Amino acid sequence: MHEDGWLAPTTATEAREAYSDLAPTAQTVVRETAKAMSFDREEYGDRVTSDVVETALDALFASLLEVTVGTRSEFESVREDSAFAVELEGSDEVDNVAWHVAPAADTIVAATFHAEEEAAVGTLRRQAYGKVYRDIVKDGDGSEEREEGAAS
Repeated sequence: MHEDGWLAPTTATEAREAYSDLAPTAQTVVRETAKAMSFDREEYGDRVTSDVVETALDALFASLLEVTVGTRSEFESVREDSAFAVELEGSDEVDNVAWHVAPAADTIVAATFHAEEEAAVGTLRRQAYGKVYRDIVKDGDGSEEREEGAAS
């Protein structure tokens, strides 16, 4: 069993802060990519929209998510020890699993794979972003705000 990546926010607030902290990096990546493509100022203004930068930010955030890769039995052990909901994609007939634990949503997102670990990890990160983090970082899920408000 091994891990890849480092981004593992434990709360919705941490996820939103990490996403926000990555925004300047995403902007720089887009700007430098456009420069490498020889965009002039006008073309840059026409083609590099806020949606383009946001897409880069989404991809950057997802690409940094911490993923654990292991055998099915290792995954089942983690699953049994956790109270989180599990969203598992893939076949029951393969021996390898990649998973991301998302305490911010009380969820484990997982995908099985046979041999293509790198592809499975990339796919899993996109799935985890789409299933767990997109709503948190874009709109905020509101749960922490309600909890904080209830405590006062």
